[in-house]
Order: sequence, then C-alpha cells, then structure tokens
Amino acid sequence: MCGVVMSGEYWSNPRIRALAQKIYERVDWRWMLNGGHCLSHGWKPESGFLKNRWDAYCEHMLLYLLAIGSPTHPIPAASWHTWRRPVFEYQGLRFVTANAPLFIHQYSHAWFDFKGKRDRYIDYFENSVRSTRAHKRFCVNLKSRFPEFGEDLWGITASDSAKGYRAWGGPPEQGSLDGTIVPCAAAGSIPFLPNDTQRTLNKMRDRFGDKIWKRYGFIDAFNPQTNWFNKDVIGIDVGITVLMAENHRSGLVWRTFMRNKHLQRAMRKAGFSPA
Repeated sequence: MCGVVMSGEYWSNPRIRALAQKIYERVDWRWMLNGGHCLSHGWKPESGFLKNRWDAYCEHMLLYLLAIGSPTHPIPAASWHTWRRPVFEYQGLRFVTANAPLFIHQYSHAWFDFKGKRDRYIDYFENSVRSTRAHKRFCVNLKSRFPEFGEDLWGITASDSAKGYRAWGGPPEQGSLDGTIVPCAAAGSIPFLPNDTQRTLNKMRDRFGDKIWKRYGFIDAFNPQTNWFNKDVIGIDVGITVLMAENHRSGLVWRTFMRNKHLQRAMRKAGFSPA
C-alpha cells in the first residue's frame, strides 16, 4: 500500500493518481481492528481473523499511520498509543524493540520520513540508528563462534538458510544462529549507519563476487563458514535495499511519499513534532 501511495505521488498521470487514491480508499482499516484497539495480523476466509495483533513495536508503524490517515476508513489516532514499546539495552545502547530481526527497524522507514521528528515516546529514526549499531556489535561479538564475522562482515535478519527459513537476529539473540549472513540486514539500514553498512556490503561483493551478486543484486543469504550460497534473489530484500539506498542518496522516496496530505495528517494526529 505504501508503494501504491508512492506511485500516486510520483507520477503526474491523472489516471495513475486516481487509481492510487482509489486503492488506498478501499482499504477498510477499521474492520481490521476486529473490535479491539490494535490492528489484527490478518484474516483468512476459511477461519476469520488471526489470533495475533500488531501490539508491540515492529515494522507495523507504517500500517498504523496508513490507517490513521485513511480518508475513508480511518482508525482512531489513539490506536497509535495502544501498542507496547519495550526498551532493551545492549552494551550501553538502549533502544525500543520487541523482536530481534533487524528488518523490524527498517521497513516503516523506507517510506515514512521519521528523521528529525518524534512523538511523545521516542525519536524512531535515532532508535533505528542505535538498534543497527547494537546489531553490528552483536555480530562482531559472534566472531568467537563464527570466525568470518567481524567489523567488515556482519548482518543477520530473517532469511533463508541451508535448512530453510529462519526468523533470526539479535540482540537479543534469536533463532539457531549458524553463521549465515544476510546482505539486506545491512543494506536496509544504509541511512542509519551509512559508512558501516556500505563498508560491509562492499566487502561482501568484493570477496564473494558472483556467488552472492546476481543480475538483480544480492542473494538472500549465504554462509561463509559452510560455503552455502542461496540460489534465490528475493524481491523484498532487493526492495528494502533499493529504497533505503535511494533515501540515503537523494531522499527521493521520503520526499515524494511524504507529499501525501493524508499521511502528513496521520503523523500530526499521532503526535509527531520536530525532535
């Protein structure tokens, strides 16, 4: 849906703009509350609403802001304040997180420009900076278990592995880590730690070449300890890489997406102001 909104703002063609607006207006966000204060994780025609809700900090911030800003089916702005923001500390770095994979600190930031803004709780951009810095330290500290890890080779987030999909990461450590490195972990955090992330991405490409760098970019994951290289290049990984690289390079996605008046209003209703 963020991509739909982005298309409507980017293209000057009236038909594209009208279609983008129509698609956004069709989403019944209030229905997805399912009688509660937090959005449901989903709905299946065979069994109805899923048990879980988006009730703790993660990539869901974009969902809440889209829903609050909806011109047709908005949810109450109070819903922004109903999900939990637990604080975690790692080696002196304190940040809000409710899950370990690094992508939870990235996806909302691919579209919404949180830089220089905060709500009553925290500065979410700075929170992602700290979480990325903590993640790098976490990976460097894994060197005793995985000798290939280090200052210039790091990054773990939910990905494929030699044994299938794993929702792993840290800190705190989550999943049965086996030395697998995930390029989009660093790539999705380029605006947060540009020098560190680009250094490890360059190291990966220079060292492993066409084993990990294909026609459309980095493969999903690889394990330098076991010489396993995933055959797949996955769209969502390439997507977060391209979006965040462009946001760092020019700010184009942030600048274009944030022109949308409904999403500007959503951020105001959620209580955002200059940091």
